[in-house]
Amino acid sequence: MPEDQSRPPQPWESGWAPDPSRAPGTRRLYLAGALAVATIIACVTAIAWTDRNPDTLSQASPSDGGTLPGLISFGTPSQPEVTPPKGKSGLTTDEATTSAPRQQGSASPSPAAHPTAKSPSSQPSSSAPKPAASWRSVRSVNYPDRYWHVSGGYVKLDPVGGSEFREDSTFKLVKGLADSSCYSFATADGQYLRHRDFILVAGRNDGSPLFRQDATFCSRAASVSGAIMLESVNYPGRYLRHQNFQLKLDPYQYSDLYRQDSAFRLVAGPA
Repeated sequence: MPEDQSRPPQPWESGWAPDPSRAPGTRRLYLAGALAVATIIACVTAIAWTDRNPDTLSQASPSDGGTLPGLISFGTPSQPEVTPPKGKSGLTTDEATTSAPRQQGSASPSPAAHPTAKSPSSQPSSSAPKPAASWRSVRSVNYPDRYWHVSGGYVKLDPVGGSEFREDSTFKLVKGLADSSCYSFATADGQYLRHRDFILVAGRNDGSPLFRQDATFCSRAASVSGAIMLESVNYPGRYLRHQNFQLKLDPYQYSDLYRQDSAFRLVAGPA
């Protein structure tokens, strides 16, 4: 029978036998372990060298334009210098602000719900005329040719008429009947202007606390320069305004129309 030449030689034929105590790939594991140990030693050496030479590193810090050893340096773009604008901050304004009108219940809206709206001051305006016994007429801001005028017992906003009109449109400005820091308006025949059912009328003083309160109005700064608003003493938050040329007492409203309708100037009698 012919001999099979493709058969590998057997260990007992060549005299070599495999070592059963060594697992395959042991040499690669030894090399990987040695490389890991060398890496750890190099890291420890670098850390120790860094701790021993802090001055050298600080002299070569990037903040001074130097480079750290072993690191590639890249140019850092310079940051533009920011210069604050001159003058006042953009968060402030030159325009004076005033506090909201006095609140009572839910009679008037909250100014916090309308941060951009202007509301009258809760204190008497320092620029407003002081209550004193003097004769004045009350002129509308948005209708400068019209004045408060007593007609049929009601106070309306009417254009200038004859001599009778001038008499019925001129009032004696006195200290408030219910508050001496506020105003009361007396007519030439001894009546007073008061609100009744929130409508401004002329009536005789009956001496009651209600009448004195109804006939007393406090001046507040208006949104128009040189003008005032007139707030009711017993209905805080309600101001005199004209509507359809009728004077009435309405709650404060955050609208330009209301602020115009409720702004008045105390002037000399109509010519």
